[in-house]
Amino acid sequence: MSIQTINPATNKVIKSFDEMTDSTVDSAVGKATKAFDDWKHTSYEVRAKLLHKVASLMRAKKESLAQMITLEMGKLIAQAEGEILLSADIFDYYATHGATFLADKVLAPEHGTALIRYSPIGVLFGVEPWNFPFYQVARFAAPNIMIGNTILVKHASLVPQCGIAIEELFLEAGSPKGLYTNLLISGKRASALVSDKRIKGVSLTGSEAAGASLASEAGKYLKKSVLELGGSDAFIILEDADIDKTVDWAIIGRINNNGECCIASKRFIAVEAIADEFLKKFTDKMALLKVGDPMHKDTDLGPLSSEDAAVQIVQQIDRAVKGGAKIILGGKRVDSEGAFVQPTILTNIQSDNPVYYEELFGPVATFYRVKDEQAAIELANDSPFGLGGSIFTQDIARGERLANQIDTGMVFINHPTWTQADLPFGGTKGSGYGRELSELGIDEFVNKKLIRVSNLDDPF
Repeated sequence: MSIQTINPATNKVIKSFDEMTDSTVDSAVGKATKAFDDWKHTSYEVRAKLLHKVASLMRAKKESLAQMITLEMGKLIAQAEGEILLSADIFDYYATHGATFLADKVLAPEHGTALIRYSPIGVLFGVEPWNFPFYQVARFAAPNIMIGNTILVKHASLVPQCGIAIEELFLEAGSPKGLYTNLLISGKRASALVSDKRIKGVSLTGSEAAGASLASEAGKYLKKSVLELGGSDAFIILEDADIDKTVDWAIIGRINNNGECCIASKRFIAVEAIADEFLKKFTDKMALLKVGDPMHKDTDLGPLSSEDAAVQIVQQIDRAVKGGAKIILGGKRVDSEGAFVQPTILTNIQSDNPVYYEELFGPVATFYRVKDEQAAIELANDSPFGLGGSIFTQDIARGERLANQIDTGMVFINHPTWTQADLPFGGTKGSGYGRELSELGIDEFVNKKLIRVSNLDDPF
């Protein structure tokens, strides 16, 4: 089977790669296992030095790596450069803070002394998506390499060159062979690989179906798993919000990464008092977005990641309309080559509409008007997903009170759901489980070993 780079701006094949054979994959797992036997004995200083070097190389190669992202999945070039810098920040963050996070935790038992010591568990297998091809890998690899684990990654088939480039960065930084390995294999083979006894934990960022498949295999073989799946983040606008600034953030929240983002603002929920004003200003600004070549700095919206993705979201729009939705803006393909879709706003979507509970992965916003804040919270929670969400209000105490009522892993007040190295990332419900980033992100794939010292005369 061939894995291809297809430029979504033109739908033309750029490069092809042969999928790895079973024997090559088996050898890679063996090398990762051998590397772990050595790496687990290295000091935090040695591990930190490697991660800092990877970060430095990323920054030095920012332009070429960003162009690779844009070529393979269509991200705007400025955003691709931003992704490289964010990824470098994550490597630096764990290199700087990892030893502190992993320091012994001293306990105070009734008798004797005790502590919790953190130790690595072995070879970890990550299945990563195409939409943030460097950032998603960074948040999985950086903390776990700092722990002392070794990493195998099956990257998305849309971004094979990005996957290869990350392994090359590690090798250039002086990484031992087998510490970080990129696997060119299919998704089906990825699930089968979970059964390998040498692999001790698995992490996936992707669709619900892929997550269910991988988690099922992990559970079958009693292996820890972390899943970050889809999202349908609510963006709630209350009557006291600064509407003009809120609209600016709404545009960013919806079309960042061409709308192909798990934490993108997807469902815009406005209370009745300001619904008309918000919708008009939001529609006017969405209509001004310049769609075009993602390599051009003045482009606002690039192509979707693939032709299949463009076809799928237009089908969702069509099903929504057949189910009673109204198109306020867009709704069609752009008349040009490539996987381009118009910026789109849908309204009048009821709970019996086929897309009401679906994730819309692209530049398509759904708009809802509600009576009051309580109705806004109820609508926000009426979703199978629970990744993030936003509340826009000038009353911060009110925003925090409402945030407590939203069933998601993350809630942002006066900002779309966002990410940075020192903030935990993850969801609940159909959006998965476990956390990445911050101190919580280094706390998943570790053995938290209790060591207790007792006096011989202590009571049982």
